[in-house]
Amino acid sequence: MRSSRVCVLACVLFLSGPAGLASGAAPLPVPAPVTPNPHTDPLNLDPMVREGYTHFYNLDYDGALKRFDAVLQAHPREPIAYAYALQAMIFRELYHQDLLDTTYYAHDSFLTTQRRVDIPEASRQRIEFLSDQVMTLADERLKTNPQDENALFARGYARGLHAAYITLADHSFFAAARQGLAARNDSEAVLKIDPEYADADMAIGIQQFAVASLPRMVRLMVGIAGVGGNKEKGLNLLRISAEKGVITNVESRTTLSLFLRHDARYAEALNVQHGLAAQFPHDYLFRLEEANLTKDEGHGPEAIAIYRQVLADARKPGYFIDPRLQMAWFGLADTERGQNDVEDAAKHYLEAASQPECSDWLRKRAELNAGEMLDLLHDHTGAMVQYQKAGAAGGDQSQADIARKLIKTPYRDK
Repeated sequence: MRSSRVCVLACVLFLSGPAGLASGAAPLPVPAPVTPNPHTDPLNLDPMVREGYTHFYNLDYDGALKRFDAVLQAHPREPIAYAYALQAMIFRELYHQDLLDTTYYAHDSFLTTQRRVDIPEASRQRIEFLSDQVMTLADERLKTNPQDENALFARGYARGLHAAYITLADHSFFAAARQGLAARNDSEAVLKIDPEYADADMAIGIQQFAVASLPRMVRLMVGIAGVGGNKEKGLNLLRISAEKGVITNVESRTTLSLFLRHDARYAEALNVQHGLAAQFPHDYLFRLEEANLTKDEGHGPEAIAIYRQVLADARKPGYFIDPRLQMAWFGLADTERGQNDVEDAAKHYLEAASQPECSDWLRKRAELNAGEMLDLLHDHTGAMVQYQKAGAAGGDQSQADIARKLIKTPYRDK
């Protein structure tokens, strides 16, 4: 199952958060001037686009969308303009569903978890519209000029984004794998035209790593049996796009960190993640991932300190934009559990479950885990309350079977 997860992890191209600019939030930094670059779409260097990405990487998705929509109005025939808005829309919705916490993919058998994802219909419609517009406009330009590298890149970029969306929102793993392969093909075509078009290295790197991680039978199942892959080549391509890419440098680093973490190369992943957190100290997810990686590397007390610092920073007015605190509380509780601090783990799982914006899926996971900790504290009455919540009818049912069993038989494992 671990190797199978990599195919889906490959679709999680970007790990930034969303949100509206919180009242009283600190002003975001002015984006640094971009050096002219002939190996990228000129629109990627537009000041409004760069400003939009500054908001995007500080989790202000509404602020990013406002700017990307202005770019769309000014450039309605540019396919990449629709891709900017597509990215912001997709990851705002994924964030609101607690789907950008990497612990979900690093440790859970989420391929078989039928969790409910309630994305508003209006958001779904706009995501599909933006995706279709990128494809339509790119195809029109490629009919006129098959060597249009910017149209090819925009189409491949949008395909990768849409693959991430249908994977996480709809569990459409096979369709996503095929879209990921199409994104790779577009990117390879870009590099044949312009070998210095570094943004295109990202999709190829993701596919190289993912395909190399899959057994032959899984490749057959998803229809990519003849596609080659090489993990180290994939990581090296991600490093190139991380260093030289214009709109994929941050995304490439987040993906690089994710893949290194998945292969238990925690020190390397942490080095990448420290750089992201230092560059974007107000990005809640980048800070949270530092704690996650520190925990996975086996440094529980240090990870606990980082989780607590993230939570302390979240209490500062305007420090983070729309922090989903349930993720930090759950990560803290998981780490305390690993350190045999059962009492604090129980308390902090309950903190995660009590957060007003917690998804039903994560809330029930937290309730189940809190019940297990209460059982270890010999409070089966209190544990049963949590199991009943986790197994309640309606909403997410991924924890229901386990919860019902634990109501009858107290939890005794660690």
